Amino acid sequence: MKVSVKVPATSANLGPGFDCLGLALPIYNTVTIEETVLPGTGIEINLMSEGEEVIDEAAFDNIPRDENNIVYKAVEMLYNSIGQEPSELKINIQSQIPITRGLGSSAAVVVGGLIAANKLLGSPADETALLSIATEVEGHPDNVAPAILGGFVLASQEDDGSVIYRKLDWPQEWDITVCIPDFELSTSIARSVLPEQVPLQDAIFNAKHLAMLIQAVNTKDEKLMQAALKDKLHQPYREKLVPGMKEIMDAFKHEDGVLGCVLSGAGPAMLIISHKYDLDKIKSIVKEIWEAQSIKVEIKTLKIEQKGAEILE
Repeated sequence: MKVSVKVPATSANLGPGFDCLGLALPIYNTVTIEETVLPGTGIEINLMSEGEEVIDEAAFDNIPRDENNIVYKAVEMLYNSIGQEPSELKINIQSQIPITRGLGSSAAVVVGGLIAANKLLGSPADETALLSIATEVEGHPDNVAPAILGGFVLASQEDDGSVIYRKLDWPQEWDITVCIPDFELSTSIARSVLPEQVPLQDAIFNAKHLAMLIQAVNTKDEKLMQAALKDKLHQPYREKLVPGMKEIMDAFKHEDGVLGCVLSGAGPAMLIISHKYDLDKIKSIVKEIWEAQSIKVEIKTLKIEQKGAEILE
């Protein structure tokens, strides 16, 4: 028996929502898990890119193909949670989501592996349990929650390990333009530049702007959204890792119809949220800034993917 699961890309943080906000995007990874019938064959992990997305084939070379693979680790945790050990497994990962660009590629394969394995096991784990395991593997729920649920999601991992989460209604008339540069930025490096402690005023700043962001989304308040998408906890520190980031953000500060520009997850991809704005102008501005620094970029305007992970028949 084998099971395939299609999982959307995700963009986390959205400025002030550090480690607690994320939304799903219609770019996908598909994970297929098959229990092999021959004993002693061990684990087989295959990685393939598909479509026309910016996928660096060389990036696959650094991904483990054994028990250290993040998908296998997640699957093993699920098996262990019901008192079992994984049998011989064949895991195929078809990737459209660019790796190490801040679009939740690892969250997508973790979620896909968990849901596929859960189906193979007879679905012993519910949505909450799967989310908890995925969060434990990823370290925080901002990517895995929208990968499972789809849409725009607020999620918090509590001190006892449980995850509180709610799916919120994102205004469908708000466009999301995803700008994906041709260079990588690993999450570990992006995390390494963050301070262990931040000034109290910065924490207060983010709390205020996160509250404004949630209210702006709930009420479709564009003026409030323009004020809300500011951050002092992660973007100022990561700016030095993303050439052109400051210039791109500055370029859209006073453009009517542009609600905000944020780093996607840990970066280096960026999101520009707009309504009734010239989308070709967005592309032109971003390309001009990045190409001046010899950086190629893929730009696409997308609607939020309301479906989360989906088992393929």
